[in-house]
Amino acid sequence: MLKRLIPLILLLPATSFAQDDGWPRTIAHEAGEIVIEKQPQRIVSISPSLTGILLAIDTPVAATASAVTGPLTDDKGFFDQWAGVADQRGVQVLYNNLNFDMESLIVQDADLVVASSVGGDTVLPYLAELQAQDVPVIVLDYSTHGWEDLARTLGTATGHESDAARVVTDFAAQAADARPRLNHPAGHISIVSYNFAGTYGISKPTSAQARVMAALGFDTIAIPDDLATEVSRSADFDFISYENLPAAIRGETVFLLNGTDETVSTFLADPMLANLPAVQSGQVYPLGLTSFRVDYYSGLQIIETVRQYLGK
Repeated sequence: MLKRLIPLILLLPATSFAQDDGWPRTIAHEAGEIVIEKQPQRIVSISPSLTGILLAIDTPVAATASAVTGPLTDDKGFFDQWAGVADQRGVQVLYNNLNFDMESLIVQDADLVVASSVGGDTVLPYLAELQAQDVPVIVLDYSTHGWEDLARTLGTATGHESDAARVVTDFAAQAADARPRLNHPAGHISIVSYNFAGTYGISKPTSAQARVMAALGFDTIAIPDDLATEVSRSADFDFISYENLPAAIRGETVFLLNGTDETVSTFLADPMLANLPAVQSGQVYPLGLTSFRVDYYSGLQIIETVRQYLGK
């Protein structure tokens, strides 16, 4: 799937829009405000979850922290959905395995550092140290903001507003084009994180994945209200115990986060889930390996995956 999608992505037009002037700019973010004196020419990302958005809006990314290598990454720890674009643009590895390295960051001499307030790549434990070093850092929360909103914020912070608008518009157009070409099973859908990193979760209707599916014409349903006290952690997904999974899945159709054909087979064969309507009807589908974090690139891959399984 990825090999087929990358050529489409790389053929998108590069920046060809006049960017706004208006510097310096004051940008509100999760850690307060940052004043950016002039348009950044050397950007470093210490959040792999945000790097794809920076690449999609054609910002000058010099280096990025890399994730732990595995099935979701290339051999450098770049997420598969944007690794090819990063390689094409010469993006370097800042440090490996999300092991924060202040010295490597300082050496980059970035005029803007992009960081996350959440997840395994959170900057919060190191934020005071960064601020003490006068590192210009913007901190964003990708768990509560869709990639489109993050793209707009980063577009403003980097002078790439028109590029952000371009990719948001392009994504919406591709989703709108795909929607009438899909067979939509009756009822709601549940987006399920099934034994991903040993956890089980059900998407809220407001998650990034649910918003992509809504653009494709699907209606995501949350866990029932009476399970709210059983939730161990809640962000864009409500995480529950394996034992509560059958009661939490209410959709007549299930889409599996990070799902593949193998994941679907395992889900369908799970005796705990045998009585689910989606299992009995066989309406369980993967969202693809890159669906764990939605940006422009992985969002397109979700659209393509859904089209493969439910296209007319």
